[in-house]
Amino acid sequence: MSTVSISAADGGSFSAYVAQPSAKPAAAVVVIQEIFGVNAVMRDLTDAYAAQGYLAICPDLFWRIEPGIDITDKSEAEWQQAFDLFGKFDVDLGVLDLIATLNQVRGMDGCNGKAGTVGYCLGGKLAYLMATRSDADANVSFYGVGLDALIGEAAKIAKPYLCHVAENDGFVPKEAQDTFIPVLAANAHTTVQVYNGQDHAFARVGGEHYDKASADLANGRTADFFKAHLG
Repeated sequence: MSTVSISAADGGSFSAYVAQPSAKPAAAVVVIQEIFGVNAVMRDLTDAYAAQGYLAICPDLFWRIEPGIDITDKSEAEWQQAFDLFGKFDVDLGVLDLIATLNQVRGMDGCNGKAGTVGYCLGGKLAYLMATRSDADANVSFYGVGLDALIGEAAKIAKPYLCHVAENDGFVPKEAQDTFIPVLAANAHTTVQVYNGQDHAFARVGGEHYDKASADLANGRTADFFKAHLG
């Protein structure tokens, strides 16, 4: 495990956590953070994708606000800090940073040129936008927020996209789900999986709403999806 520096399209640079697979060359997976920064949860996920055989990289997307954010979901103060960061975050610049990350990882030693993304919460929203705005080979959203407001971009999805939705997501109400799920389901490149009875972040190990059975199912589907489309 190490960190690399990535040049932003609009100037400046940001760091990214990298986990290497045991065998190369390999496809890459860009792991997209939640609102808590590149914390232990995100580093563990990045390590897990590397263990599955991918060159995994998790960029610091809050660097324009405050570099190196690494907080948890365990205190009210940290939640307030996370929501403040979320409110200040520029989504469009975040997508450009992810495209820069995608381009850099494709050129890294040991990458075979294929690369996908997987994102959680805020990252789930950004993974959707990577499906609509980038040439990533495959993209996965876990309980992405705000997809209803961006559903007009769905027609641009031209590569495989997997969307995990929590039925009882406190941050993605039923009305929002009813707006984006039918549109995504109608796209030939998209698969939507709804997890009945689950709340937001059901796959975050140690989180308040963690559900092992649903997490294992979503993670297994994601592994199969990447195996099919990244090889």
